[in-house]
Amino acid sequence: MLNKIKLNNFGPLAKLDWPKLGPINLVIGGNGSGKTFLLKALYSAMRTLEEYKRGDDQRTAAEILAEKLYWTFQPDKIGDLVTKGADGALSCSVQFDNRNFIYSFGKDTTKQISSLENHVQPRANNSIFLPAKEVLSLHQIILKSREQDKAFGFDDTYLDLARALRQSPKMGKNYAEFAKSRQSLEDILGGRVEYDETSGRWQFKKGNQKFPIGVTAEGIKKIAILDTLLGNRYLDTSSIVFIDEPESALHPVAVSKLLDIVAVLAERGIQFFLASHSYFVVKKLFLIAQEQNLSIPVISAHDSQWTTANLKDGMPENTIIDESIRLYKEEVGLALK
Repeated sequence: MLNKIKLNNFGPLAKLDWPKLGPINLVIGGNGSGKTFLLKALYSAMRTLEEYKRGDDQRTAAEILAEKLYWTFQPDKIGDLVTKGADGALSCSVQFDNRNFIYSFGKDTTKQISSLENHVQPRANNSIFLPAKEVLSLHQIILKSREQDKAFGFDDTYLDLARALRQSPKMGKNYAEFAKSRQSLEDILGGRVEYDETSGRWQFKKGNQKFPIGVTAEGIKKIAILDTLLGNRYLDTSSIVFIDEPESALHPVAVSKLLDIVAVLAERGIQFFLASHSYFVVKKLFLIAQEQNLSIPVISAHDSQWTTANLKDGMPENTIIDESIRLYKEEVGLALK
């Protein structure tokens, strides 16, 4: 799994150093702090390592990375990813299974990354990025936009996810933890989301009834994505899953159950990176860390500065936690009047 990360002059992430990562990792901060940017930077690095030397792909790691950064962040040129006004180059250093993957480039870079050092063995596993917006109702639109029209709009996180969902479910015995998690996901959904090969559309099946995906609740569609990726074996026990705003469109009870499933899958080997600005998510992961004596590293943004902590050691200081405490004190104050 990813062991540590260090970024400099990477868009809004002027300086970020996050050592000692764990099976579940949490990124918290306000809107515009760079949470999603961080997840996309890590995802781009991991997909580069996974596409490198896969099958008959003859591209170099630098060529794959440049293309991945371009289609994930969609700048005019990848040099635009360098922090505005920065004196130095953009640099990214990640350690995966204690082996380094390091690259850097300047603001004038267009497509060619000249400085890249890779000591990571090629991966046969798959990482995936689950965006805050659901994609099932946009599945065919995403594929057409990127595969046929070659147009900006849906970035590579959406395209990769749409392609992963296109894989047919595989029959046979699945990992016990995956089967258990799929059952738990189905319990949350109250049914199952399936792809209809005849119509080329997704549908929600509840008992003997079938509903078009377009009239199905956002939260159901979001949970169904994880269920589908477990069922079609796109994810395995060495995958990395990046989830942007797991709380989006979900009832608090569903969020709690979803994070319990994340903990089960993490125990089996999947590594998770979650970006959130929800106190509820932070509190639930804190309880999981305490109950299971589990290390859950957290990195927190405050005034463009990033600080690290661990939920195993307690709740971290952050504006999200501060605001929840302020509201609680305000409530107590009203009650005492």
